[in-house]
Amino acid sequence: MSEHAPVLADSPFSINTLAAAQVDDLLARADAFGIAIERLDSGVILIDGGIDVRGSTAAGVAIGAICMGGLGEVRLSVRPEADWPTWIEVASAQPVLACLGSQYAGWSLSASKEEAGGRKFFSLGSGPARALACREDLFAKLGYRDSADRGVLVLEVDRRPPQVVIDKILRDCGLAPEALTLILTPTTSLAGSTQVVARVLEVAMHKAHELGFALGDIVEGSACAPLPAPSPDGGIAMGRTNDAILYGGRVQLAVSGSDEAAQRLAKALPSSNSRDYGRSFADIFRDYEYDFYKIDPALFAPAEVWVSNLDSGRSWHAGAIDMALLRSLWLEVDA
Repeated sequence: MSEHAPVLADSPFSINTLAAAQVDDLLARADAFGIAIERLDSGVILIDGGIDVRGSTAAGVAIGAICMGGLGEVRLSVRPEADWPTWIEVASAQPVLACLGSQYAGWSLSASKEEAGGRKFFSLGSGPARALACREDLFAKLGYRDSADRGVLVLEVDRRPPQVVIDKILRDCGLAPEALTLILTPTTSLAGSTQVVARVLEVAMHKAHELGFALGDIVEGSACAPLPAPSPDGGIAMGRTNDAILYGGRVQLAVSGSDEAAQRLAKALPSSNSRDYGRSFADIFRDYEYDFYKIDPALFAPAEVWVSNLDSGRSWHAGAIDMALLRSLWLEVDA
């Protein structure tokens, strides 16, 4: 299949419709999850996953599944034998739509200082509502546009979005205010860190796309990554969630097509192919003067990869996790 073919043009799934039941469950269990619900005068629902409330890891797991548009499974596993106790596991039988059409944080939303009431606002929107707006070039390549009367978007922010941003989301998605749910998850929170680490499969899918692998040949995927404790420092929290995937992420992709393409994908995918590999992401980001675009793009990938070709029954493996590095970054050692 050509990598340029619109692989989701005939998809029967409405990811916003599928996610709506998960959103309703999140709303119904708000107290148990430690999150807060606010309905604006307009009718828009804001879910606070960790700004003014503690939130929870369980909320992050639920939000991670919502981000995948109802087409992915997210859960916790306890693995004390793996040099870190708690891991996130992710799987999808529809990984292109779940990860690239929904979970990927690709919708740039911003407001000037004047529009935002004195402080600039910026966030990358992720989740099913991206596919209602289709403001990203990626959707033309996927050939997918959702149609639904409800929508949900996740913003990795530490404050509520200004009205101008909410108005833009409503306009671009074609939604009535009461039909929109915005989930706010600062990375410094339990829910925020969890839902970011739950992107371990999505990171692999995006890297495969960047490498030119035919997305239509990716049949399914599963992944896991260790879950660090969040930090109250935004830079450290962001660094930890990236490190969890770059140095602790394990991914298996089931593909079809040629063995040569599958083998090339396995070899090229791991983060160890990057010139920037081997240091904490927070340090790398600082050394590049906090400019993401200066970082080697090859770094944004899982640490370890298996690729299995269903047409031949052959599998390839590349990369390795580095728990020693992660423990040195995350675990306090008595003097």
